[in-house]
Amino acid sequence: MSAHASPVTGVIDENLVIVDFGKYEGKTVQEIADLDPSFYERLATEKENGTFAIRRHRDKTFRLYVNPLSTMDH
Repeated sequence: MSAHASPVTGVIDENLVIVDFGKYEGKTVQEIADLDPSFYERLATEKENGTFAIRRHRDKTFRLYVNPLSTMDH
């Protein structure tokens, strides 16, 4: 069994990771991939640069958030 790694969420299913910022706040990474492929590609690129990180929230959901040490303009 091989797991497909997402360029944005790694081994975590894109349907389980909720964006915690910006115009798509509250949407899953998978929803963004379907709604706005160019923004999804930007997330993938910025993830590689360390701009975003995934954290498990108190309610047990996974949240994609902007790394506070990032220099990217949001």
